[in-house]
Order: sequence, then C-alpha cells, then structure tokens
Amino acid sequence: MHEGLKVEIHGNVGMVIMDRPPHNFLNFRQIHGIADALDELQSNMSIGCAVLAADGKSFCAGADFAGDGVGGGDDEVVGGDATLALYQGSARLFDVTLPIVGAIQGPAVGGGLGLAMVPDIRITCPNARFSAYFAALGIHQGFGMSVTMPALLGPSRAAQVLYSAKRYKGEEAVAIGLADECVANDLVRERALEVATDIAKNAPLALRAIKSTLRLGLGDKVRTITQREAEIQARLSHTDDAKEGIASVGERRQGVFHGR
Repeated sequence: MHEGLKVEIHGNVGMVIMDRPPHNFLNFRQIHGIADALDELQSNMSIGCAVLAADGKSFCAGADFAGDGVGGGDDEVVGGDATLALYQGSARLFDVTLPIVGAIQGPAVGGGLGLAMVPDIRITCPNARFSAYFAALGIHQGFGMSVTMPALLGPSRAAQVLYSAKRYKGEEAVAIGLADECVANDLVRERALEVATDIAKNAPLALRAIKSTLRLGLGDKVRTITQREAEIQARLSHTDDAKEGIASVGERRQGVFHGR
C-alpha cells in the first residue's frame, strides 16, 4: 500500500483512508495511491461500495504541488507541470465505477474540495469547511471542478461557490448540495460506513453498471478541462493580483485587487 494511505475492509465495504495528518495535503503519489486502492477494491466483486475518509484535522486542505514524482519544487508555479500531472491523475478517480461514499470530517479546501467531488455521496459534520477559494487567491479553479461542480450543483450554484470564494460550514454545505448529510463530528465515518453498507447489500455488477452510466464520460471531461485549468492557473499565477491574493489569504484580510 502507498505511504500515507490505509485500506480497511468492513464486510462488503472497502475504506480508503488518507493518512497524512493533520491536513492531508494531496500530491502526485497520493492521488495515484488513492486511485490504485479504489481500482483494487473495484476488481473485488465481494466489495459493493467504498468509503473515502481521512485521519487528521482536515479531510484535505489542498494540493501539494511540490509533491513526489513529477518534478515539482519550491518554485513550482501553480498550473505548471506538477500541477497538471496531479490534476490529470485525478481523472482516474472519476473513472472508478465502484460507488463511493465520502466521510468529510474536516476542511475540504481548494484541491481538497476537488477531491471531495469524487464520492457519489458525502457525509459531513459541523467541523467541516468546504471552500473553493481560488478567486480570493487571484487564480483559477483546478482538479476538474470546472465540470464536476456544475454537474453536482447546477451551473448557477456552482458559479456562486466559485465566484464568492466563500467557506461553507457543514450544515451550509448540505443546504446548497455540496454535501448530503451533516452528523455529529465524531460520527462522520460511522455514518458513512452505514450508508456504504446499505448500498453494498445490492448486486455488485448492477451497482458498477449504474454508476458507470451516471458518470459516463466524466473522467474524459476532467482530463480535457484540466488542461485548460492548468494553463490559466499558470498565467494568472504571475499576476500582481495573485501575489496580493496569496498574501491577503495568509494574512486573513480582504485582498485589494487591481486587475493586473
């Protein structure tokens, strides 16, 4: 098993747990490790559903573009080669036909929110925060959210989430459709396992076929859109607005932007 990941089997449910606490920043190896684990579970017909969960304070607090294996480094520009490799790797997750329930126990921010789009059903809690804060940083969304978020929320609500760069608490996320159920902080994984177990009682071939139809072509759409996302991210990363956005977010203040 890949470093930073654990897999547990609970009856007919496989649980993939990100284990890079406290914030589970996502890098190239991690994304492919998750995909490998889900592929292995998918090939096992005794498994009817998977749970994607995380140990630590955050579900996933964003992408680590300097992560292993793709030539990233401290000077990696968002939207550069390492970014594109990570985003393209994420498309594998949208090819998975095994139903997935997400246990979102903490912040899902930036690329972490993109990862939270992978499950079919999301269980969350009051401690969680869902945030696509790209506009506040002066850059463009990535991780295929240009297609996955409108597919989940509809175009208008997706635009609201992306334009506002707002952080949504667990209850708010359920209200707008970013999550499906909000439970007590210490019950997220337990409830996700209950939902997954209920799904896994059904015929495994039928479950995989239903999901493959519901998400037909989504992986290919993510591969296509991430090319554009990364190109625009790279361009915007060099602007004064991006420098101000990164500084203002770090200093917890409103950015002052000038369109240059």
